[in-house]
Amino acid sequence: MDTRTKLLEARAVRGNQLAQVEGAVRRVSDSEYQVRSQRTGEWYQVYATERGLRCSCPDFQFRAGLTLSEGHRYHAEFKCKHIFAVELSHALRQTVERQVKIEPVGVQTCLYCASSDIIRRGVRHNQNGEIQRFLCKSCGRRFTKNLGFERMKATPEAITQALQLYFTGESLRNVQRFLRLQGVEISHQTVWNWIQKYVGLMQGYLDQIQPNLSSTWRADELYVKIRGNLKYLFAMMDDQTRFLIAQEVADSKERHDARSLFHKSAEVAGKRPSLLITDGLKSYHQAWKKEFVFRNGTDAPIHVKDITFKGRVHNNKMERLNGEIRDREQNFRGLKSADSPILAGYRLFHNYIRPHEALDGRTPAEACGIAVEGENRWLTIIQQASKSGHVPTQDTSKVGILDELKPSRVPTLDRETKEGGIPKT
Repeated sequence: MDTRTKLLEARAVRGNQLAQVEGAVRRVSDSEYQVRSQRTGEWYQVYATERGLRCSCPDFQFRAGLTLSEGHRYHAEFKCKHIFAVELSHALRQTVERQVKIEPVGVQTCLYCASSDIIRRGVRHNQNGEIQRFLCKSCGRRFTKNLGFERMKATPEAITQALQLYFTGESLRNVQRFLRLQGVEISHQTVWNWIQKYVGLMQGYLDQIQPNLSSTWRADELYVKIRGNLKYLFAMMDDQTRFLIAQEVADSKERHDARSLFHKSAEVAGKRPSLLITDGLKSYHQAWKKEFVFRNGTDAPIHVKDITFKGRVHNNKMERLNGEIRDREQNFRGLKSADSPILAGYRLFHNYIRPHEALDGRTPAEACGIAVEGENRWLTIIQQASKSGHVPTQDTSKVGILDELKPSRVPTLDRETKEGGIPKT
């Protein structure tokens, strides 16, 4: 690799780390920002010009105008870590806590006359529980509304408890035994049928909602067993929100074309990353060239592939995710097929259900601006997914200075900012 390219990659990694330090980047005006020096504590000025962002630090002043290249299509001008920090700053990208709300569905109107004058009147005794009944005062008819769980013998609570137990690591038979203690008599096959049905339902609904991701992505792979054969699971994760963007199963590690993973991730996010961090696997670098460099030229993201387990450049966040998947895969004793609902279900569980300590008890979806409300998140998502073609509305917004200077070629989720840019810190 060219020495100049390594120089740019090092600045990109340090800028990404600096952007995650609270108060390290602050907005002065629509065209000027201040970034604190990690060594001296001095504030450097990062300002916008017609040629892009410029910085007052000695590093940028010494190397300004230096052109870095790899091949004949990829050329990039030098940027210091302070410019990268502004571009990758969490305060710039994550300006709204909740842009999308997925709310529980309540019974508000009568099923027969659409009147809103309804009251609760008794319960219907099901084989494994009770379902609320309603009385319409306008037409005098009684009805039940069990959205998403119609014709199910078990209650919504029992089904969602089964999903929660299974994706936290319990086996099908352990889930069956737990529900039996709750008075729900089912077989382990019934639990598997629930998983297949509701994972597909929720996945089709949630795939329509675009998360508000950062500009730094991480990719990695791990081996899994599918019907006893060794396969590889390739995955892409957002650096700051821990949102699992996309994943795919491959027969080979070295010969796999990772372009499909990169393309799928860009479709989910609605944009390209500015910084891509992977290990030294050649499949990633070849896919980076074909998917980003050859298509976008100078707008291609920076690819950092010289990583270690210790030190300044590492991929520990992705390795932590691999550990989670490995723990679940061991309990499952391998997978039956590459399109198993287990992989899609755990991605859903990781993104929308499971709180993360690194995110202050939030889920990755909440960090991306997608809030699943209600005490039972499984229930909320299933109810919303069962409503025909309904997608939560997204807030309209303004954009920051960097969005104007470097417009994405792919439509992105609108963002609402405070005072038109980065909130003052």
